[in-house]
Amino acid sequence: MTAASTAPAHPAGLSMIEKRRIEAEILKHVYEQLKESHGVEVARSTIGEAVRRSALEQAARFAAQSPEGPSLQGFIDMQPLWTAEGALTVEEIGRTETTYAFNVVRCRYSEMYKAMGLGEIGALLSCQRDGTFCEGYDPKLKLERTQTIMQGASHCDFRFTYEADTSAA
Repeated sequence: MTAASTAPAHPAGLSMIEKRRIEAEILKHVYEQLKESHGVEVARSTIGEAVRRSALEQAARFAAQSPEGPSLQGFIDMQPLWTAEGALTVEEIGRTETTYAFNVVRCRYSEMYKAMGLGEIGALLSCQRDGTFCEGYDPKLKLERTQTIMQGASHCDFRFTYEADTSAA
């Protein structure tokens, strides 16, 4: 077994929003130090890449620990991890065997990052994880999103598509 499959996908008893707050407390200082020593562009790029790698790794652990392997339904079944403690207010638009669509109309992650003084990198800490998580969980899972609350929109529009397996063709 690989390290990705042996480590727990998510610590029991810890909400995702609390986990993200803890991570942000540390990353805030890393970001500030990088801005001072290397400038804003390098700081943003470094934080963005570190969070991207973390999301890929976490997604791979979720996929490895999924009893029936990764799937759209398995992905949907994980949603309560991100919505726990009222972290997200979600309005479902619809779902089929290959699609899942919803809007987030309240995002406490965005509120939290802004309250922590991290609004300028909130999208790097949170929003960019969403599509990256799909890549690490199952490359057939695709996210299309045109707007986010973090970037000033009234809601985040999540549109997931699970692509057909073309390897058998």
